[in-house]
Amino acid sequence: MYFPYVRGRQYELLALRELIENNLLSSKIIPVIEPVKLSPTLLKTMDAFVKKDRDLIVICNPAVGSFGSDMNTADVSKHENKTIFLSLLENDKILKGHIMKKNSKSFIDIWENKMNTKKEDWIVINNNREYQEQYSEIFNDITPRFVFIPDESSFRRQVRRNRILLVDRFNKLDRNSLYLENDDEFYSDDHRFYEDDGFKGFADYSIIGNDYLESGFAPYAVAIHIVYFKDANLRVHHFVSDTNDDIQNPAKKFYEATEKLYNWVLKNDIQHTRGLDVFIEHYNNQSYPGLGSVKKLSLMHHLELIGKYLDEVH
Repeated sequence: MYFPYVRGRQYELLALRELIENNLLSSKIIPVIEPVKLSPTLLKTMDAFVKKDRDLIVICNPAVGSFGSDMNTADVSKHENKTIFLSLLENDKILKGHIMKKNSKSFIDIWENKMNTKKEDWIVINNNREYQEQYSEIFNDITPRFVFIPDESSFRRQVRRNRILLVDRFNKLDRNSLYLENDDEFYSDDHRFYEDDGFKGFADYSIIGNDYLESGFAPYAVAIHIVYFKDANLRVHHFVSDTNDDIQNPAKKFYEATEKLYNWVLKNDIQHTRGLDVFIEHYNNQSYPGLGSVKKLSLMHHLELIGKYLDEVH
């Protein structure tokens, strides 16, 4: 099983929704959303998974963004979104996720008493050494449905069952232009060895990475990150624009990057996906969808590609 971990930004949610609505997301993939705000796009994405009768993990105590304050606000305009969210959360297809924090024991106790959420039903993100002891205290005689842990011996010793490997595999650089210096690199082989290593599944942050910024900025360079299989391993190729001296004309930068992508696909035996095909359509039409769509399409490609692999080998 593959558990892509996304932060619930607009482009990530749209990627998940487009895949699920078009039946392009393998049943061996269960996405994890850490919502950053209580948005209509979040609610529509959750609803799309419910309608398709597919599991989706939603973190109930996100560590980033304004979701917590959105849920606690007295703003009447957000009250309807809160009502819809809580209603969707009651559906069996929406699995409840929890990040281990200082207040985890009281949080889970409240949900058990008031929301009738049993400890064994939680999906727990247990990747902080500071809260390992608290995890053992809360789940001393009960194993959560899934426990996401890093690839470290202390966590493996603590979590013996239902464990999911969670690692940030994307080599995030400070500037997009730096990818020009190394445009192709190893990404991961977790899909090959996670079962041998005693995990029920594997998780990562795709080509987005674990870093979270509240707001974006206009980049000097446009970079498209495309994962692909080579010798059964996943690699990632970076396609970067050439006119990178200023932030002007992002459409031209996008076209420069897609031209490299187009030529690379022609020369190599690359498995096609909806996301990849849309990139090629933009190149052929010389159209520019915006920087958010660049990440959306790259994420769609990654998830569909992994799904095809898992459907073939399992």
